[in-house]
Amino acid sequence: MIIVHHLNNSRSQRVLWLLEELGVPYEVKRYERDAKTMLAPPELKAIHPLGKSPVITDGDKVVAETGAIVEYIIETYGQGRLIPAAGSPERLRYTYWLHYAEGSAMTPLLLKLVFTALPARAPGLMKGLVKSIANKAQAGFVDPQIKAHVDYWEAELSRSEWFAGSAFTAADIAMSFPLEAGAARGGAGSRPHVKAFLDRIHARPAYQRALERGGPYAYA
Repeated sequence: MIIVHHLNNSRSQRVLWLLEELGVPYEVKRYERDAKTMLAPPELKAIHPLGKSPVITDGDKVVAETGAIVEYIIETYGQGRLIPAAGSPERLRYTYWLHYAEGSAMTPLLLKLVFTALPARAPGLMKGLVKSIANKAQAGFVDPQIKAHVDYWEAELSRSEWFAGSAFTAADIAMSFPLEAGAARGGAGSRPHVKAFLDRIHARPAYQRALERGGPYAYA
């Protein structure tokens, strides 16, 4: 049976959701972030050398990285579900969005999180300088990058209900985290098509079951 090594407030929430959508039995092993540093506990390094989440074990297999985990679960347990037909235009879009989610989309959102938190962690006499630098970095680079991605999501979702086309796929599960994070700290929730996408996924029973299994969640 699959064991999801689930870190609170992490991208492993999407793995729980995917498994719920497919109806695949799984167990959850929970890990809690350090309350001050927000880093994962050292126990995760016993599962994978980088000590990060998401990571799953399935028998003697260890699979890390969201995209790789999604591909493994779909190929091993999906039985053709939540993935477009091979060779179709939708399959190409599916592959693109599955990898874009962790490649291009998350970088500026992570920078936003880092620069927002940085001043509070600076030494007392340095707080003012660090805050000034962080604000300039956000205004000059991070925020424009996030806006460009949010504009992109809004345009794509104006063309089709889901990212790979008219059918819900695992690519939408992968894309949920950037859109949730973008709504929490990038203004994406004010865009009508992005908001409609988030409303659709929030209404899915499997999404709600995954939240029940994974526990309270904060994207900001």
